[in-house]
Amino acid sequence: MIPDWKVVQDYLEILEFPELKGIIFMQTACQAVQHQRGRRQYNKLRNLLKDARHDCVLFANEFQQSCYLPRERGESMEKWQSRSIYNAATWYYHHCQDRMPIVMVTEDEEAIQQYGSETEGVFVISFKNYLDNFWPDLKATHELCESILQSRRERENESQESHGKEYPEHLPLEVLEAGIKSERYIQGTLNVNKHRAQIEAFVRLQGANSKDSGLVSDILIHGMKARNRSIHGDMVVVELLPKNEWKGRTTALGENDGESPSEPMPTGRVVGILQKNWRDYVVTFPSKEEVQSQGKNARKILVTPWDYRIPKIRISTQQAEALQDFRVVVRIDSWESTSMYPSGHFVRVLGRIGDLEGEIATILVENSISVVPFSEAQMCEMPVNTAENPWKVSSEEERERKDLRKTHLVFSIDPRGCEDVDDTLSVRALDNGNLELGVHIADVTHFVTSHSYIDIEARTRATTYYLADRRFDMLPSILSADVCSLLGGVDRYAVSIMWELDKTSYEIKKVWYGRTIIRSAYKLFYEAAQELLDGNVDIVDDIPEFRVMDEKSRQAKLEELLWAIGKLTDIARHIRAKRDQCGALGLEGVEVRIQLDEKKNIHDLIPKQPLEVHETVAECMILANHWVAKKIYESFPRQALLRRHPPPHQEFFSELRECAKAKGFFIDTRSNKALADSLDNANDPNDPIVNWLLRSMATQAMSNALYFSTGSCAEEEFHHYGLALDKYTHFTSPIRRYSDIIVHRLLMAAISKDKKMEIKENLFSNKDLEELCKHINNRNRAAQHSQKQSTELFQCMYFKDKDPETEERCIADGVIYSIRTNGVLVFIPSPDGHSEWKPGSLQRFQNKITSTTTGGESVTFHLFDHVTVRISVQASRCHSDTIRLEIISNKPYTMPDTELFQQSSLLLKSDLVKEVTRSMEEAQLAQEVKVNVIEKDYQKYCQTKGRSLYTLLEEIRDLALLDVSNSYGI
Repeated sequence: MIPDWKVVQDYLEILEFPELKGIIFMQTACQAVQHQRGRRQYNKLRNLLKDARHDCVLFANEFQQSCYLPRERGESMEKWQSRSIYNAATWYYHHCQDRMPIVMVTEDEEAIQQYGSETEGVFVISFKNYLDNFWPDLKATHELCESILQSRRERENESQESHGKEYPEHLPLEVLEAGIKSERYIQGTLNVNKHRAQIEAFVRLQGANSKDSGLVSDILIHGMKARNRSIHGDMVVVELLPKNEWKGRTTALGENDGESPSEPMPTGRVVGILQKNWRDYVVTFPSKEEVQSQGKNARKILVTPWDYRIPKIRISTQQAEALQDFRVVVRIDSWESTSMYPSGHFVRVLGRIGDLEGEIATILVENSISVVPFSEAQMCEMPVNTAENPWKVSSEEERERKDLRKTHLVFSIDPRGCEDVDDTLSVRALDNGNLELGVHIADVTHFVTSHSYIDIEARTRATTYYLADRRFDMLPSILSADVCSLLGGVDRYAVSIMWELDKTSYEIKKVWYGRTIIRSAYKLFYEAAQELLDGNVDIVDDIPEFRVMDEKSRQAKLEELLWAIGKLTDIARHIRAKRDQCGALGLEGVEVRIQLDEKKNIHDLIPKQPLEVHETVAECMILANHWVAKKIYESFPRQALLRRHPPPHQEFFSELRECAKAKGFFIDTRSNKALADSLDNANDPNDPIVNWLLRSMATQAMSNALYFSTGSCAEEEFHHYGLALDKYTHFTSPIRRYSDIIVHRLLMAAISKDKKMEIKENLFSNKDLEELCKHINNRNRAAQHSQKQSTELFQCMYFKDKDPETEERCIADGVIYSIRTNGVLVFIPSPDGHSEWKPGSLQRFQNKITSTTTGGESVTFHLFDHVTVRISVQASRCHSDTIRLEIISNKPYTMPDTELFQQSSLLLKSDLVKEVTRSMEEAQLAQEVKVNVIEKDYQKYCQTKGRSLYTLLEEIRDLALLDVSNSYGI
């Protein structure tokens, strides 16, 4: 089957069905998608072609001498594209010696009439007829096809009926390109302000524009008219307005709170779109009353996207009333200049509004996360490790690798219950008196070969996705939790780095990289390692490996382990001190660890106490990542995968400096060293949370760290600002990050290059590696956003059934950390009085905000004031629910009996999990929504599905409803 260009554009989601295999995509059709449908649609097509499960191919017909057809004078682009694709289909048929019939599917009736009977063996039919004749049992494809056809008919009718234009036409591509080159126009990515989606959007400058235009800030796009049919994420071209028409950025907290703009900033209007960012959108249908209010044309329904930044979408359906209680996926088809809204079509139903599974599915779709159980073809590539056929080290690998099983004390330190053990450590004294430090990482690339089925799948996923109550693994559990995991007491393959250190100064003398065989002696959890470091040996009863030892062996092994942990900690302190001297930043956030039950489901989230062993392990991993980065760059200076952290823009620190000034502190942001020293000195002895908040605000001002190919930018741009290192990469977590798999292959190739051996690894070119880095960066952002959104979902679901007027847990102490024109932002470090609404006004000053009622009463709130807030849920039918904070007293909240409450909160944690789970199950039963979950599939594929967890369950009195550093991990 060969689809026409229009079929590829309009029916791509049907072509993605796994049953439709062996499709031949013509270059002409693919280029039409790239130019007319934008980057997201084009990337979907490319991923389809790369996925070996679909067995599709791309034929470069315009570069084949017998297939290329020049465009005739006066011939439309569409007619030429159809003619080219038919000509290539005919050539393909003859190339197969007239033995394989070819079906060209098209939506062009003239093409069907013209070419349908021209060549025997080449059939030209409509896509709908193709589905009816060849796939009559695929009901889902027929429903989707009918939805798309109906949407197109409605658009065509609407276009014929419309005369007036709502928006100006976009300028032709050649005019836009010439304007960008002459600097008349500026290109960038449109970012819509989700708090003021109808009014404010900003264009982030990209490419040469950002340096040549002389602009130092984003460009404001004020109002929907100026946005000119562009959607959040589109690559747009902007024309600047005259300076007297520039507007200011609004500093209010919400869309309907009146404008209070800041100083005027560069303001423009969109004149064209270079790349559309259209994707699948989750929407809500209007209520029955709203449908009726839309009048006679009720089949054309305006649906509201879950994402505030996306405009309403017009679709054609007769199912509006039946679907009004569901979250639904739609796809945008077009946005004509004659229409106020874009037009789209129905794709599928996700679930009921408010149901946990439906809301989780919404988060996944909104972040373009599609994770299905691993396929049979992928699982066939996996090693076997069963009781009948246990996995073991091969004799060939024993000859090739350095065997550390009898010479090194290797152990891991991880969160309690962790199964995907990526890394282990070792330290020992050498015969010459020096020390040897070792970091040993799971050798995933031994099992995941380049371009295999599982490699393609891992590359597509790019990372393991952690939601608050479940996770979706990058690799199957046979690898992530078994054969690759460096568990205690079993032989495993590893990739090791070992440094010879001076016995007193710990300066590095030598370094060795290579593949090894290890047997981890102990699988320690952080708290146990810390107890041993502190000298408390009673903890050995909680370490399984010690329980089976006799008393004599136990004492000797314990002394050996105590020495190793102590020496590792001394080395880590030295490494950290060196980085601190260069300006390494310590920007702590609210961290939690995952506790698993006996079935390996997530059981609880527990506050991660700041232990020194955390830093010990982290410093060893940072050291390994740094040295691997230097090694692969030295061997492959144009195609190494590194990770850079650009210095933040100074203007982003303005709020941090203003807040610190309110407390009498000065924050120097001229360099990472100056910033680190300033934050260390900004301590309020009466309120330790002040320093924590300042560090969190500093984190907010940071740019995100990014993967990149070394051939894509200059060496001076490689620097990692947060870690104060000239070169850095990710090497230590290949089980859950695809970037680390690439780095492992690069390191193996570098070792082969040093030995003058043949490089077996298939390395990416600079161009391909940079494209892969962009994909991984994009998937990492999606993982961060989905994790944050799922946490917020659970917070809201927990508080939704609580009465904020009577429930004690809905009252909390909060700290004001930012002042806006119509309110304040409050951080809640932990969960009397009364307030009432009165008419009045708000007046904002630099470090305070004053509320004055019409009766003359006034209250002033200052930065870092402790206030009492009431927590409630602001429900939304179309969007996600949000937590609402209301100040009920300008005094700190004092719990009636702290000690009693603290004890009860510990008891309530597991009870609350049961309570939430039970209420969700009851709600689902009441709605008769059945979700069939096959438990063995979750165990087999490690797609874990535990009970719903709520971050406030860490500690009821230690609520952390706003982790301001959560999305800015370095």
